[in-house]
Amino acid sequence: MDEDYFSTFSPKEICTHMKMSTGLDSRHRVQVRIDQQASGAGEFEVVIVGFDYLSEFSIFCGLLSAFGLDIRAGDIYSFSKGVDARSSLRKIVDVFRVGLKPGVVFDQARQAEFQEQLQTLANLLATGAADQARERLNRFLTERVETMREPLTGLVHPIEIRFDNALSADWTVMEAHSADTFALLYAISNALAMQGVYIHKVKIRGEGGEARDQFFIADRWCHRIQDPAEQDRLRTTVAMIKQFTRFLPEAPDPAKAMRHFDQFLDKMAEEKFPDHVMSFLAREDGMNLLAHLLGSSDYLWEEFLSIHFRELLPSLERMAERKPIRRFADAAELRRELRSRLEQVSGFEEKKSVLNRFKDDQVFYIDVRHLLDPGATLIEFSQSLTELAEVVIDEAVKICSEHAGSRAGSFTVAGLGKFGGREMGYASDLELLFVHDDQGARDYFFESLAHKVVETIEFRTKGIFQIDLRLRPYGDAGAWSVPYEEFRRYYGPGGAAAPFERQALIKLRWVAGDESLGRKVDAHRDAFIYSGAPWDWENALHLRQRQIRELVKRGHTNAKYSAGGIIDIEYAVQYLQLLHGQHHVELRVPNTLEALDALRKKNIVSESEYGILQPAYLFLRNLIDALRIVRGDASDLLLPEQTSEEFKSLARRLGYRDDNRTIGAQRLATDIRQRMKDVHSVFVTRFMKSS
Repeated sequence: MDEDYFSTFSPKEICTHMKMSTGLDSRHRVQVRIDQQASGAGEFEVVIVGFDYLSEFSIFCGLLSAFGLDIRAGDIYSFSKGVDARSSLRKIVDVFRVGLKPGVVFDQARQAEFQEQLQTLANLLATGAADQARERLNRFLTERVETMREPLTGLVHPIEIRFDNALSADWTVMEAHSADTFALLYAISNALAMQGVYIHKVKIRGEGGEARDQFFIADRWCHRIQDPAEQDRLRTTVAMIKQFTRFLPEAPDPAKAMRHFDQFLDKMAEEKFPDHVMSFLAREDGMNLLAHLLGSSDYLWEEFLSIHFRELLPSLERMAERKPIRRFADAAELRRELRSRLEQVSGFEEKKSVLNRFKDDQVFYIDVRHLLDPGATLIEFSQSLTELAEVVIDEAVKICSEHAGSRAGSFTVAGLGKFGGREMGYASDLELLFVHDDQGARDYFFESLAHKVVETIEFRTKGIFQIDLRLRPYGDAGAWSVPYEEFRRYYGPGGAAAPFERQALIKLRWVAGDESLGRKVDAHRDAFIYSGAPWDWENALHLRQRQIRELVKRGHTNAKYSAGGIIDIEYAVQYLQLLHGQHHVELRVPNTLEALDALRKKNIVSESEYGILQPAYLFLRNLIDALRIVRGDASDLLLPEQTSEEFKSLARRLGYRDDNRTIGAQRLATDIRQRMKDVHSVFVTRFMKSS
């Protein structure tokens, strides 16, 4: 140890540290001794002797805060620089003098829990899983902070950081001066750990409500930090992470938020932003919005925020000023802006690039507002995504048609599924049907055109704007572009369409391409679906039962396919449309909520049934959207285990923000079970019992 270790501690204390160190082994990475101070005022001395790992000090500080222990003083030591930093023999002695926050109990049971948690985190550090240890701690800390109802508001106080390379021949001394507030040491030490800074020794001193702490540090190569630019970067990083830590409890997933914020700071270092944008980040509202966004999804950060980084901060700034980030533009506005951009370039590849950049930009704006603006409704979100998709597809058809050259005949595009129903959500794909009227042209021309349109609309991952043509006649065996006459034969008396395809056609509507042909397709849709031809109930209900058996893992819940999932609502509405649409034109709409409203107005659906199905549909849509935000995959709708961190974060994302994350998760699980039970009861009573 450094020489001052022997003057700081008495021979008796040093003997205690040595004795504790003899108990260290591969199963016990740390040894802990907790002594209540003679003052009896809820003060304890916590002595930790253990092997030396990167990030260890910040883990200790965070865990002490999680147990409601306020660090008032301390002396932190590791082996001197002469001992190889990679040696397994390196050890630390950390002595904290702590006090209890009001209302906190730190009895023997809590002390045993503290030691168990500390051992678990130390084992993760020993295996090189420092990121996993920090994430586990961040979740645990924020949950305990909420339980204690201990706001981290003190962390918004400014911090003064000075560097001195004259006090030590081996280490840079960083002095941090700030108001002495709860979790301050954790925020500072965590910032250093995230930047790969090695902490050799710490002197923790507080007096008169002020903290003046000294950190003896080195960079990841054990060199002193002497470059003024590097010092400035570290000073800024510590200040910003301290501020950001204040808002971790606001994030849906605190661990993700902190990890993404570290990456966010790296991006900040690469970019130069105006002073007003930087000052905005130091404000409470700016950090709050950022915590919500960065704590939403790994996928969101990787696919969008990192790509649209320069647009992110101005967008958040406008939101904090209670201005729309960028209000949901209507189709006409989107079309004008896209055409304006396309007019500035020539050539197919350039236009394709502009088209996809426009699409990605708009999806980013729509997603950010959907996540952060409490006034943005699910219906507005769906409508905005749907209109964007319509504009992008229509312009893609124009670009590809111009590139293909002159031809006779018409080419149109119909939407199906969620797109056709104007019910798009986060990560929704685009289910399309291409139809052409050849008028003497060759079918292969339109087949080639369909392929070109699909290739033109790019997507980065499964889901978002990925084109799906599987609902076309004959499925994967059919042509990509269907002649209109073949379309009429397939969906007609004696045609090859299966009963489920007749039902799926309820969602079909013209979205792009030639309008005249598109209206003909819509008209034939109505003539076929609502012809009054018998409906094969047995086949339809058998299909639904197969979905429950074959598409849902045993013992799990699927928000779409399980009994009471959103499919039960959609199918119930569609069955009633098929039964009554021949005599009620108002029912011939592709949107589920619009059809449900029409069914209620015609007294086909009772008020009690409507009172169950309508709010359950919105509830399940929001649930599905939240799942997709996390996973970035439209098809993965299996609910996580109720006790998992993913489910707890899902609950917070949906507004279940109880003082205890576990309670919030329990409330969400109860609501899901009740909603789905009620929905399936309506479905069974209305259709399966009567059949």
